Amino acid sequence: MKRLDGKSALITGAATGIGYMAAEGLMGAGCNVMIASRKQHACEGAAKELNSLGLRGKAEGFAGDVGSEEGINALVDEVKSRTDTLNILMNNAGKTWGAPFEEFPYEAWSRVFDVNVTAMFVLTQKLIPLLKAAATPEDPARVINTGSIGGILPGGGQAYSYGVSKAAVHFMTETLSAKFAPQHITVNAIAPGPFM
Repeated sequence: MKRLDGKSALITGAATGIGYMAAEGLMGAGCNVMIASRKQHACEGAAKELNSLGLRGKAEGFAGDVGSEEGINALVDEVKSRTDTLNILMNNAGKTWGAPFEEFPYEAWSRVFDVNVTAMFVLTQKLIPLLKAAATPEDPARVINTGSIGGILPGGGQAYSYGVSKAAVHFMTETLSAKFAPQHITVNAIAPGPFM
């Protein structure tokens, strides 16, 4: 991986899973990573664990609940209190919901879309000034959205709103990519499949 010494990153939903693995990879390349998710103690624990690995970058863990507008605003304020520039934003926090088709509840759509789609858009919107401050033609700032193979290939069992929300993530990523490429900010999505 390219050296990222001195660069800053924010990863949402990074106390476990893909976010944690991304934090470890970025830190190995020298990046300083802010880890945020709903549970402060889990983020602090993940940061402590990652910092104990002797990687070149450092981790900071703190609470950041993207499930509401208030939570997003508080997360943005927390990030701004720690840095004036942001080289990498990884929108990784996600939510799913499973239920049989006949019983799938109304609220499962709004709750999943609030975290998987709306929060991703709003957090990116609010952090664009910090991304612009870090971006140069030679070294663009990066936005990485966690989509899913479930947003590309139909399936996913009974998680109806999840797959549809991830398809929206992929579409939104293409839309934002076209908008921000001229401003030296790349916007891409990854589409992982199921994993333990």
